[in-house]
Amino acid sequence: MNFHVLTLFPDMVQNGLNTSITGRAIEKGLISVNTVNIRDFSDDKHKRVDDYPYGGGAGMVMQAEPIYKAYGYLANHIKMSKDDQTAYKKPRVVYVTPQGEIFNQSMAQELAAEEDLILLCGHYEGIDERVLEMIVSDYVSIGDYVLTGGELPAMVMIDCISRLIPGVLNNETSSEFESLQDNLLEYPQYTRPEVFMGRKVPEVLLSGHHANIEAWRRQESIIRTYERRPDLLEQAELTEEEREFLTRLIFQKNYDVY
Repeated sequence: MNFHVLTLFPDMVQNGLNTSITGRAIEKGLISVNTVNIRDFSDDKHKRVDDYPYGGGAGMVMQAEPIYKAYGYLANHIKMSKDDQTAYKKPRVVYVTPQGEIFNQSMAQELAAEEDLILLCGHYEGIDERVLEMIVSDYVSIGDYVLTGGELPAMVMIDCISRLIPGVLNNETSSEFESLQDNLLEYPQYTRPEVFMGRKVPEVLLSGHHANIEAWRRQESIIRTYERRPDLLEQAELTEEEREFLTRLIFQKNYDVY
């Protein structure tokens, strides 16, 4: 998968992603991260890419023209890199903005199916609406808060999506059986020693009985989700038996007898 980032700070993106798991994936050629500096497409002698907003107001707004030129250069570069240009599909352009749809695991799985993905990073008070209307296909937010720029959200998305690319993780099942699997939080994890400061590893994990272990983990996931992210349970994929367990859990919690 090829990630392309339109940004004012390419070094920030490259330095952040060229380490750890994503860095190894880049080295192996499983993913690529290409950054395009929007300033390189400014006609201003000082490489200025922002101006005062029409109608007044605080802050500055990123201009349409440098972004449109940067996108045009990138889109043409992507097209020319394809062996079969007749089968070329215009890549999706994700504008990372607090006004977008909240990024989640199902969205990551959808985006992981793309061969090329462009992420547009805004700054200042935002971007001229006209260029957004012309090039953006998706508006995505990583949470209901405001950051100084779009680079960190873009890196978060790339990290999350990359983990779903075959071969990126050493353990191929890691991306499937973890937090948010079936809209449930991950079960508690333990490692050696068996006793730490008087706290023991649950006996079931030492039993070697895989069916019992899986059943325990599933119940713990349901408990943890109910306690920490009950909003996820509405979309959780539960069996009838698990729904009965959840009903008992809610009843017991409400009456403080769990």
